[in-house]
Amino acid sequence: MKILNLGFLAHADAGKTTTVERLLYLAGETRSLGSVDAGSAKTDWLSVERERGISVKSASARLSVGEVTINIVDTPGHAEFVGEVERALSVLDAAVNSRVGGGGRTGSDGAILVGGKVA
Repeated sequence: MKILNLGFLAHADAGKTTTVERLLYLAGETRSLGSVDAGSAKTDWLSVERERGISVKSASARLSVGEVTINIVDTPGHAEFVGEVERALSVLDAAVNSRVGGGGRTGSDGAILVGGKVA
């Protein structure tokens, strides 16, 4: 069996956790679709995350597609938690970077990740 460690990286409110929840649901790993707004997202398990509707810690979830096991790492998007993102980078094989263009620039737009470090 092949294993892929896949991270979701982006600025706050870009939809990382929502995307992860949808992938888990569509892959049959969860029985119901989790929601950030409803406080039922699998990867937002801390009480502060559920109350505030933001990711504070990186969280992992697993799904299988054929012969491949995908370990998904959902990372925080707020600049205050960039240390969580940096720690997650060390275990990733690949990353998905989603961007929401309509809202203008955010405080973390200028950060460039180079070799697992913010440059």
